Amino acid sequence: MTLSDWIIDVALILVVIRQLREERLTAFRLLLPLGLVTWVATSYLHDIPTAGNDLVLIGTFTGIGIACGVGGGLLTRVRLADGHVRVKATLGAAALWVLSMGFRLGFAVWTSHPSGQTRIGRFSADHDITSAQAWVAALVLMAVSEVIVRLGIIVLRGQTLRGRERTRVLTAA
Repeated sequence: MTLSDWIIDVALILVVIRQLREERLTAFRLLLPLGLVTWVATSYLHDIPTAGNDLVLIGTFTGIGIACGVGGGLLTRVRLADGHVRVKATLGAAALWVLSMGFRLGFAVWTSHPSGQTRIGRFSADHDITSAQAWVAALVLMAVSEVIVRLGIIVLRGQTLRGRERTRVLTAA
């Protein structure tokens, strides 16, 4: 793993840990994690292998990312205060995020060592995973899907609250 790999992984973990304090949902708060995963995707996702069971691996990891994103989005507290959407990651949301990011980080570290390379090579051969790029695509798409789904759910929940508030104000008038 390179220094930039470590920095990105730690930055993505800190994004949610920072949200343990309630803060206003702003464009910057949305664009920072999106920017980080966009950089990761453009740096590592050169192609998506389709031979053998590569798509099964990629689809499985992407599905896990989506599930983690849904969980993180639903476990994040979203409320309207003074006309602004405010968010706060609960301990459950933060734990889920750290667990998924930690898994990817740990997996990358493990596979950079000879024992990890040997086991992944054996697993890949046994399960018809054709290349290391399949693992890269699976892990990157897992992270990207988790971030996009989590943020999407938070934004949707915030917009729902705004809509309810508008309706309440209009019916009260």
